[in-house]
Amino acid sequence: MTELTASHWGAYEWSLDAAGAHLLRPYGADPDPSPIGLSMLDAYRSGTRVMRPAVRRSWLTHGPGTRTDLRGQDPFVEVSWEEAHTLVAQELQRVIARHGNEAVYAGSYGWASAGRFHHAQSQLRRFMHAIGGCTVHSQTYSYAAAEVLLPHVVAPMTELEVFHTSWDVLARHTSLVVTFGGMPWKNAQVGAGGAFEHRLRSGLNMVVEAGCRFVNFSPVRADLEVSADDVLEWIPLRPGTDAAVMLALAFEVIRLDRHDRDFLSRHCVGFDSLHAYLSGRTDGVVRDADWASAIADVPAQRLRTLALQMCQPADGGRCMVNAAWALQRAEHGEQPYWALVSLAAVLGQIGLPGGGFGVGYGCENGPGSPHGLLQPGPRLPFAPNPIASVVPVARISDMLLNPGGAYQFNGLTRRYPDIDLVYWAGGNPFHHHQDINRLRHAWRKPSTVIVHEQVWNALAKHADIVLPATSTLERDDIGFAYREPVVIAMKAKLPPPGIAQDDHAIFAGIAAVMGFGDAFTESRSPLKWQEYLWEAWRERLSADGVAAPDFATFRKDGLWRIPVISGHGAVSPVMLSDFRRDPEGHPLKTPSGRIELFSHTIAAFAYEDCPPHASWIEPTEWLGGALAQQFPLHLISDQPANRLHSQLDFSAHSLAAKVAGREPVWVHPEDARLRGIANGDVVRLFNARGACLAGAVMTEAIRPGVVKLSTGAWFDPQDDAPQTLCKHGNANMLTRDAGTSRLAQGPVAQSCLVQMERFTGPLPELSAFDLPRFVGRTDA
Repeated sequence: MTELTASHWGAYEWSLDAAGAHLLRPYGADPDPSPIGLSMLDAYRSGTRVMRPAVRRSWLTHGPGTRTDLRGQDPFVEVSWEEAHTLVAQELQRVIARHGNEAVYAGSYGWASAGRFHHAQSQLRRFMHAIGGCTVHSQTYSYAAAEVLLPHVVAPMTELEVFHTSWDVLARHTSLVVTFGGMPWKNAQVGAGGAFEHRLRSGLNMVVEAGCRFVNFSPVRADLEVSADDVLEWIPLRPGTDAAVMLALAFEVIRLDRHDRDFLSRHCVGFDSLHAYLSGRTDGVVRDADWASAIADVPAQRLRTLALQMCQPADGGRCMVNAAWALQRAEHGEQPYWALVSLAAVLGQIGLPGGGFGVGYGCENGPGSPHGLLQPGPRLPFAPNPIASVVPVARISDMLLNPGGAYQFNGLTRRYPDIDLVYWAGGNPFHHHQDINRLRHAWRKPSTVIVHEQVWNALAKHADIVLPATSTLERDDIGFAYREPVVIAMKAKLPPPGIAQDDHAIFAGIAAVMGFGDAFTESRSPLKWQEYLWEAWRERLSADGVAAPDFATFRKDGLWRIPVISGHGAVSPVMLSDFRRDPEGHPLKTPSGRIELFSHTIAAFAYEDCPPHASWIEPTEWLGGALAQQFPLHLISDQPANRLHSQLDFSAHSLAAKVAGREPVWVHPEDARLRGIANGDVVRLFNARGACLAGAVMTEAIRPGVVKLSTGAWFDPQDDAPQTLCKHGNANMLTRDAGTSRLAQGPVAQSCLVQMERFTGPLPELSAFDLPRFVGRTDA
């Protein structure tokens, strides 16, 4: 019998062969399935799994706060679930009694589950809010700067993301796509709740076959691949200069007198201020094609020609401009997204079929979907957080290193809480966070670190109490994702390894020790919870005129194909079409109700690092600056092709892409020749923050002076020195831990300069996937 399971990288069919062996195949209705999930089966049965609760020896022997400098080195003592629940409960009670709930940081950043019930962040917050609350994070590493900026300018990022104009509409109406950072297929393999119908390649092919042309500004050619090379132009600009190019294109459109005055007048505010900046009336600097050419190292004449083509695409179609999320993960990362919206506003096609802008085509599977939107999906309820302590997710090290310190954020002055306990369930900060050497130092501050983990990664090895969690294949759930055509009844396929439990069971055990177990579970098993969530969602759908099956039928059938209902959830959407048609009747959520090319709100903040209109601001680290003399290579740390972030880095699919066991780094042949590097050599990348080893892959598909090292290689320190070497190739050994600006305080990973050399010493032995050392209680 074939059944379905769901994951972030897709749906897969599960069956048994004649000998009773488990088989995993791509979902037959997926037109372009990702191979990532096919390695789940072997990976989740591998020796990297956490099998039993484990406690760091020094913590268990001498108590909280003992030798926190030994996190990552100390051996572990395995204990029973009964003892683990008691230790966690007592430590939470101790910290709250002594320091208050604000001293507990509940970390849950990551794509913990495609299922809606076993969503680690929801389970964690349900538990933490029930014990009086905790400090939590705001924003995402993916698009933190955009999350804060765009509500001031046009609309919340989460709304824009799910209402992108669909591929079929682009095919009918778009003649030219100008994209910054491309639309990479590797990123579109995944979706936050699952990617059950991978559509980027088919969407791009549909648009190409309709006669559309593409221009891709990116240091990496592979950021956009289409079925016909003659319709794609690659312009390899300097990394971090996209805002300058966009502003110059806007100015050239205005100079041609092709800007849409009516749209700018009726749908926007602040054009006069933006125009004064572009034309040089404010400071004498004209932001034209020649100006941008010197900054971005692209031909000025090509920019002038492109500006004309954007206002008058071939065949009378429209122009879509798109920006990858990576652009705003940089110093002053707010600016390229503001410049993108400003450029689209000047062209005047926002809200029209095939025109306007995109903030993430190709960044995951969702944008461009033609399917209707049923929201919200089934979700676990939890009470509001009684504690108002919130810290931007990219400022975790700052928080730990500067308790009580003040910082600016979105017009407010906040103070970092004094954290004594970190509780992490879902995600891996030793993957996501910048400057891991700094994070390791900060990680010593809390008295206790508790984690739920499936595998012995760096997060688990740097914890005090490790609680073994089950994987997607080992639990029942409901697979739901926005703008996907089906909802999947996920059924457990494998027994848990060792005595691992799902997050809900772990929290239920701790809650029982603390005296509120029944209140936490409401006397429901996980399957009964799923039935409860499904039926509540089904009732909401019925009120909207959508008939869904009952839970028993859904489980029996294995999936529910969402019906196409005219007018429901904007099938084949056109982003901002209602606003375009009637800006008074459908105003935006901005202060003016219109697109804000100049923001009086941001102007009142008086941030020098975030002006009140889109601007080009020179970053600290870029190839046009003085630091490039010492570190002459710009590092791109992008999403990997063979895994999601650091998930399944230990799988056969991810390991097959390694070079000499290390993460591959792309380097242009000329840069390799200058350094005596051959294809396949192990190289050392370094800067003042740290160093890592990687395997060289020579390619002309990258701009000279740029190297690309994808994120997600499990952190594998050579030693415990403050400036240790990662033997495995973790890119965040090199990236800078700073905020995009005082507005958003997002990550700046893409503003990073490095040097590279061939590694000539004895190769250190890899240990990223090794288990920690275990000792018996008598040894503790």
